[in-house]
Amino acid sequence: MVAVSGRQKPVVLSLKTLLQLLSTLAALAAAPLFALSAKAPVPRTFNFENDISPLLTRHGCNGSQCHGKAEGQNGFKLSVFGFDAQADWHALTIESKGRRANAAAPEQSLFLAKASGSVPHQGGARIPAGAPDFETIRAWLAAGAPFGATNDARVVKVELEPREKILAPGAKLQLRVNATYSDGRKADVTRFCVFQSNNDSLARVDEHGAVVIGSLPGQTSIMARYLGEVTSFMAIVPRPGKPVGDAGFAEFNFIDRHVNAHLKKLNLRPSDVSDDATFLRRAHLDIIGTLPTADEARRFLSDQSADRRAKLVDALLARPEFADFWALKWADLLRVDRQKLSPRDAYAYYRWIREQFALNRPLDQFARTLLTVEGPLDDAPAGHFYKVVNKPGEMANAVSQVFLGVRIACAECHHHPFDRWSQTDYYGMSGFFSQVSVRKGALGETLLAEGNPGVKHPRTGEAVQPYALGTGMPAAAPAGDRRRVLAEWFIAPENPFFARNLANRLVAHFLGRGVVEPVDDVRATNPPGNPALLDAVAKSLVDARFDLKQFIRTVTASRTYQLSATPNETNAQDEQNYSRALFKRLPAEVLLDAVCDVTGVPEKFDGVPAGARAVQLWDSQTQHYFLKLFGRPVRVTACECERNVEASIAQVLHLLNSPGLHAKLMHADGRLARLGAAHADNARLAEELYLTFYSRPPGDAERALAVRHFAMGRDRQQALEDYAWSLLNTVEFSFNH
Repeated sequence: MVAVSGRQKPVVLSLKTLLQLLSTLAALAAAPLFALSAKAPVPRTFNFENDISPLLTRHGCNGSQCHGKAEGQNGFKLSVFGFDAQADWHALTIESKGRRANAAAPEQSLFLAKASGSVPHQGGARIPAGAPDFETIRAWLAAGAPFGATNDARVVKVELEPREKILAPGAKLQLRVNATYSDGRKADVTRFCVFQSNNDSLARVDEHGAVVIGSLPGQTSIMARYLGEVTSFMAIVPRPGKPVGDAGFAEFNFIDRHVNAHLKKLNLRPSDVSDDATFLRRAHLDIIGTLPTADEARRFLSDQSADRRAKLVDALLARPEFADFWALKWADLLRVDRQKLSPRDAYAYYRWIREQFALNRPLDQFARTLLTVEGPLDDAPAGHFYKVVNKPGEMANAVSQVFLGVRIACAECHHHPFDRWSQTDYYGMSGFFSQVSVRKGALGETLLAEGNPGVKHPRTGEAVQPYALGTGMPAAAPAGDRRRVLAEWFIAPENPFFARNLANRLVAHFLGRGVVEPVDDVRATNPPGNPALLDAVAKSLVDARFDLKQFIRTVTASRTYQLSATPNETNAQDEQNYSRALFKRLPAEVLLDAVCDVTGVPEKFDGVPAGARAVQLWDSQTQHYFLKLFGRPVRVTACECERNVEASIAQVLHLLNSPGLHAKLMHADGRLARLGAAHADNARLAEELYLTFYSRPPGDAERALAVRHFAMGRDRQQALEDYAWSLLNTVEFSFNH
């Protein structure tokens, strides 16, 4: 503050007012004494958010590695990607006694001097002196560093030109970003945008929006961000060479129609349909997480009926292992965590989840029950979710990520860097859960949703009423349990997220990857690779009234699901467009159960009754080296990424050298001992071994090799164990394909 004295009481001026006054005086001093009004230059009107904030983002000043990180840098802190323009303006013009902004001598402003490198700067020279951006900032400083008027136009939308384009390998393309303002004005803002490619191997983009296409076929998106708004461009890169034509594009149902249309765009032809043995093993692992036995494989492979594959799927859906397997998947997502709950409560929570799949509860009713549960937890075990995730913001983030596929966690502190979600959106979702609490009483714990607690924006202090993502904020919070309003929106037909997210997750499970990938990162800058396919499968799920089993019948009946993993001459490099089956590593629990099945020696888990399978473990904290090594999640987040499906050297070494696996192979009462004793004929023994491990008979060369190996040496049983050990260590065994 500056005091100006006179004969009257001193007048106290703010630094902002003083800067504007100095700017006005400087402008008057520079103007001609008798300038004609018709020729007088019109001074530029600056708005900090529109004119300066984009430059801070463009040059990385407000990035999370520089002044945008939580503690700032060297005492100077900006909001990440400029989400809080008012705070950034204050930091530049008011903080540090105003020394960062100098209207009288703009070039001597600490901010501009450091940015240009004329004063030592840890981040180096970011904006060279004399460059257009330097001159813009200098002029803004000379104008008094104004923030701008409240009625200044604001950016309401940004759009990329083009939105989608088919490009040849090696092609180059310059993108253009147009911004639309609240007053209807449009402007080319390409120079001020930040660009990012979702897949650099398919397409690279530089800081100016120039795209260079790679050599692989496929599609990827390029993100552009400007003033909190994001948009994306889709690059489609066909395989070079002779067009694939129409042969080999048969359709079993609507899924194939959308997949085939996209493959033709990419000049890819799908692989042939897999044989019955491959389908048998794939369907068992995908639907119930269990290998077929040798007898089951033999019966199916001898079935000549035209609908044998559909009948197999129906039979698998009716087995109790179905509920075990799908309960495991959702116990991961909904975080059945003994460390947050007692063992008793965690088990009750898991049993509730399993019961939903045993009863084939429609997925929308499943979600609605979890969202609106209340009452004594002994009677409503779904309520334990709110003990594991016990803060309103965490509840909002968890249900958004699991049921909508949308990540909003980063919007708690700042505007989402790659999506449209703001802090207001985050606290709007959090408001639905601010009534939730767990009370202890004489008869146990009770989940309640009561009162009318308010939620305030952490920066502005303004009240934020509960509202769902992508909708408008109401004038007041809804009466009663707010979660009921959210639940109705979740399952409403017009909800743009719920059905698409569930359908996308199921497609990822059965086809090896989602139409949107990662499946729980749905955003404008991560668009679906095949939008028509995602729309179609989401509609199918809605039409089936969210019946999981019916949706599984639909997916597994498609030719796309039944394709072979063997590539043809066109699709060997394609892993994202469903032109062939993808190799999927077996989840840790499924792989361990498979080892136990083929060796005939069950695993004993600490604290669990004998005979329990790994997929039946409700406690993710059960100590077991194999499960930990092969990527079992610990359930501390709702992210799919917690389950590690990447292969490692440690896993390979374990399968090769584990004393525990060796003991199973040579167990006196194990399957190998029984097979060796039951089949004196080595050819028959080889067939049983391959049916047990691979769900198929051996090929001629494999049979001959096995027979020769069994006949070598004096110990036939050891030869059998060695051969089985080699099968256990193959990709065909440890992957679903």
